[in-house]
Amino acid sequence: MNISKKQLIYRSAIVSGIVGALIALRVGSAQTSWQQVLPNWLQDLVTISLSIIIEALPFVLLGIGVAVLIRVWLPSGVIFKYLPHRPLLRRACVSLYGMFLPVCECGNVPVARTLLSKGLDKSDSLVFLLSAPILNPITILTTQQAFVNDPAIVVARVIGGFIIANTIGWIFARHSDKQLLRSEFIAYCHTEHNHTTNKCMASLLFVKQEVIAMMPALLFGAFCAGIIQTVVPRDILLGLGSDPVLSVVAMVVLAFVVSICSNVDSFFALAFRNTFTTGSLVSFLTFGPMIDVKMLSLMRTTYRPIVLWQISLCVALMSVTLGLVVNYVF
Repeated sequence: MNISKKQLIYRSAIVSGIVGALIALRVGSAQTSWQQVLPNWLQDLVTISLSIIIEALPFVLLGIGVAVLIRVWLPSGVIFKYLPHRPLLRRACVSLYGMFLPVCECGNVPVARTLLSKGLDKSDSLVFLLSAPILNPITILTTQQAFVNDPAIVVARVIGGFIIANTIGWIFARHSDKQLLRSEFIAYCHTEHNHTTNKCMASLLFVKQEVIAMMPALLFGAFCAGIIQTVVPRDILLGLGSDPVLSVVAMVVLAFVVSICSNVDSFFALAFRNTFTTGSLVSFLTFGPMIDVKMLSLMRTTYRPIVLWQISLCVALMSVTLGLVVNYVF
């Protein structure tokens, strides 16, 4: 992934242009004259896309910052030094990394990329990506605050997230690097990035490379999520809230569409507490942090598209199963 200065300027200009255009449209649409020019659906598309970018960007930058710390400043191998050698125990420990790296799903992608380049097993990286957004102190605390009178939702979310992530890791444990990872990323991992002993300069170079990789994916994912939310009538989803089966499916679809940050999604789900079943809320809070439109766009910088579809299907089926168990058993 060697980026020339010309390519860097070109990509930076595109990203800046898109963000600037969205902001200009949003600000301009607030004026009466613009409201007469822009149709309502376009105003909604701009507002939703821009809100997703604004919400996700700080966490992406935080994730890049954590990735820089791991890649440049920590001694090689210190992250994995005390991990168990047995696969099941190792993946269980990796799934708890989120306790010490409290970033949401957006920020976890650059961290996972760095852990992979440092030597983390490819299936273990999937466990980290899927579990860390749920098994981190900020997410657990906000879920507890939102559902203070319903601790079963908090417990089901934490346990369900742990089980689903480790199951995905087990399913893909026998896949090779070429089967899971994009060829561009494999080449990126085998390229020496730190051509200088100056750690500050090496950190800046790494930040540049990650921003180039992450920002176009974030913009594309936010735009896709905005289109879906604009096109799909939410009233259809909300009309299914009382059915124990359809409510679960509807909330999984909603989680995929809204692409809301795992650190605040509990308060979003709280708005549906009186209209949707408990199991459907658990499915929403489990599936959303693992798979959504924005997350898939970011993960696509590292993992092969066919693998992402397989993971999405597996996580969706397990999240729906978890919601049905909560509805019919508890």
